[in-house]
Amino acid sequence: MKAPEDQSPTIQVLERAFALLDTLAAHQDPVSLKQISEETGLHPSTAHRILNDLTIGRYVDRPQAGSYRLGMRLLELGNLVKGRLDVREAAIGPMRELHKLTHQPVNLSMRQGDEIVYIERAFSERSGMQVVRAIGGRAPLHLTSVGKLFLAHDDPARVRAYATRTGLAGHTRTSITELPRLERELATVRARGVARDDEELEPGVRCMAAGIYDDQGRLVAGLSVSAPADRLEESWLETVKATAAEISATLGHRG
Repeated sequence: MKAPEDQSPTIQVLERAFALLDTLAAHQDPVSLKQISEETGLHPSTAHRILNDLTIGRYVDRPQAGSYRLGMRLLELGNLVKGRLDVREAAIGPMRELHKLTHQPVNLSMRQGDEIVYIERAFSERSGMQVVRAIGGRAPLHLTSVGKLFLAHDDPARVRAYATRTGLAGHTRTSITELPRLERELATVRARGVARDDEELEPGVRCMAAGIYDDQGRLVAGLSVSAPADRLEESWLETVKATAAEISATLGHRG
């Protein structure tokens, strides 16, 4: 992916080095100097000189004369970055922007066993909705939009085991308390990539949620907007999805 024009490197050799690394990243197998030169538009001697320097720094590996691939130093640095990534840290800025748009509570939740745990929230008194579950609060998976995202990633046997363990206890008259209905709901979640809570956890409160994924494509958290039932706007759904995708990208996910 190329950087925007206003973010291009100001030092030419760095721009060329980035182009070389991007070219190597696009190939699984080692790439010949000739092909690298053709794809980057760099003269072979220029490409060779920069690749040699990158090889010294272990950013590029030369498995045999005249061919190159990405080096182990990039893996080491990548693991350092990955280890420092935190879902909450990546999410808080985008969550605040989403709250500015909706003026409703925006929640970040993760799965812990048979429940979701709220780990961050962006909200204000302007929402007109009392926040019942504070950070650290928990709720059953099948009664929440984010919980449904996680259940939708389970295979049928695990969903049935969850239903057996929990008894699918309900909190409101619209709570899903029967396995066949839950299975139909989860099929809809898989098809649409988003989940909803239609006053199933708290009377008068509806939610919509999208998943947050890490660099391995694993669902690690969910982003949701909660609102009074009569104030939840369908137009927010795409923005919720886009915000979740933005957070996922920060965690290294390529959707």
